[in-house]
Amino acid sequence: MKRITVEVSEETAASLAELAIRCTDEHKRRNGFTSHGALTAPALLAMLAQDAGQVISRPGSWEGSNMAQLLSSHGYEV
Repeated sequence: MKRITVEVSEETAASLAELAIRCTDEHKRRNGFTSHGALTAPALLAMLAQDAGQVISRPGSWEGSNMAQLLSSHGYEV
């Protein structure tokens, strides 16, 4: 397992924490039928990193193609 550290603003950290709470609430509402279970901010970022990596490892997958589209929206053609 590789550890990658990122720095984000306090505002972004708070937004990520709130998003993780909302995702976890949805996980509970769906009786556990979500791909990654209950989320914390670090778990949310790890999930997104996995999806971003699939731009290279599985470009035709829904995760990889959607992340490629997101990157393209930010001006990165991959």
